[in-house]
Amino acid sequence: MAMNSQGRPTAATGGSDGTQFESFSGHVGLRLAEPLIFELGTTETTGVDFEDTSDLELSCGGLERKSEIGCPGLAEPDTVRHYTRLSRRNYGIDMGVFPLGSCTMKHNPRLNEKMARLPGFGDIHPLAPKGTVQGAYQLMDELSHWLMTLTGMPAVALSPKAGAHGELCGVMAIRAALEARGDAREVVLCPESAHGTNPATAAFCGYKVKSIPAKDNGRVDLEALKAALDDTVAAVMITNPNTCGLFENEVREIADEIHKAGAFFYCDGANFNAIVGKARPGDLGVDAMHINLHKTFSTPHGGGGPGSGPVVFSDALKDFVPVPYVVKTDGGFDIVEDQTGKSFGRLTAFQGQMGMYVRALSYMLSHGSDGLKQASEDAVLNANYVLASLKDVMSASYEGPCMHEALFDDRFLKDTGVTTLDFAKAMIDEGYHPMTMYFPLVVHGAMLIEPTESESKTNMDQFIRSMRGLAEAAKAGEVERFEGAPYHAPWSRLDETQAARQPILRFAAE
Repeated sequence: MAMNSQGRPTAATGGSDGTQFESFSGHVGLRLAEPLIFELGTTETTGVDFEDTSDLELSCGGLERKSEIGCPGLAEPDTVRHYTRLSRRNYGIDMGVFPLGSCTMKHNPRLNEKMARLPGFGDIHPLAPKGTVQGAYQLMDELSHWLMTLTGMPAVALSPKAGAHGELCGVMAIRAALEARGDAREVVLCPESAHGTNPATAAFCGYKVKSIPAKDNGRVDLEALKAALDDTVAAVMITNPNTCGLFENEVREIADEIHKAGAFFYCDGANFNAIVGKARPGDLGVDAMHINLHKTFSTPHGGGGPGSGPVVFSDALKDFVPVPYVVKTDGGFDIVEDQTGKSFGRLTAFQGQMGMYVRALSYMLSHGSDGLKQASEDAVLNANYVLASLKDVMSASYEGPCMHEALFDDRFLKDTGVTTLDFAKAMIDEGYHPMTMYFPLVVHGAMLIEPTESESKTNMDQFIRSMRGLAEAAKAGEVERFEGAPYHAPWSRLDETQAARQPILRFAAE
């Protein structure tokens, strides 16, 4: 098998009659081989001409770079071709079904992108005078209104820039509320089915983390939770629907027990996409919940910059929200930036990610309340369609219907010689990005599939046929189909364990 100059194996090439050969160029028809940009260019040349700056006086206080930058010099056509070729190898939601569980890779409507680029939204600066950005403040105020309406919560902080950042915001507000009442609690309870960022956030805020087991049905063990609740517990962090794709049907009793113990109920809202318009977290007893705008309201993952993870708060925490936040005045809108009252202070430098706010509100207004509700219903319908269509050839982890994601495990692969990783890699040869593997940790060899509401029945049927075919091939003993997969990708199977343990983070020419 051919190797590129960095020692990575390339995929075998073949003719239309099934014969295998290596092309002289390394290309496979219109699937062009593409080296690293450092292998294409040289640091001795550049695509533009610069004037001699040897006499330039720098004012960097001795902090200017002393060594060469090391960027390769390419002409514009070579640069454009390089990134265009790479883009053709990328897989994204615009290419096909993206079944990552717990990531909600849903369609990003182009209307949202158009709105985010409007003058006054796409070109404003956080330090612009308040009188010149009243429209942006009004949009933030309206977005806040609908986030509070959809969740049934009386307050919201827009500034957190990601889900985990939102968790930090919520736990800091909880800590501020406890300190305000002179209650020095030191423990946060996290169920086994919670997202991994939950215990990490609690530990980052200085709390001790204790795990709560799940029952055989994949939900929180209420009796174990009751036994763990005492006057040392500051909060319980629960993901609902949880990472097994199941709704915590005892959530009201859970909330009552948490509050009875004097603690706060933090809900990880990463899976809010499954219940928008169907259930309001505020009605379920939640005190704080972050909302991943990319998972629920279609803003891109990151969007070329910071994401957005607003946090909604209950009456018990609304006085502790961070600054800055928008307020409506007689003369328009203003931003409260000074720490006042009980606020725990400033979480981030400015007001958050404006582009994400515009996209999220565009999604809400274009769908309306009925459309948002239907999106949730369709996400749950698609997941249950996958579950019902595959559970006879794959092993479903739990009995009964799921919410927005279907969870399978590796029991159906027992004694086949095929692992969860092998199965996932073989999906690449079928033209699909693999589902989430080995998560949640409570299920051995987990395969978590979230089709979202974006997929039509035609797309779902094609995906299901491919998954059934792979499951049947594994059971039929076609191990060679899996153990070296993917065979049809630009690169074949890499040693991911070695890459994680010995990462090469800097290119070095031979």
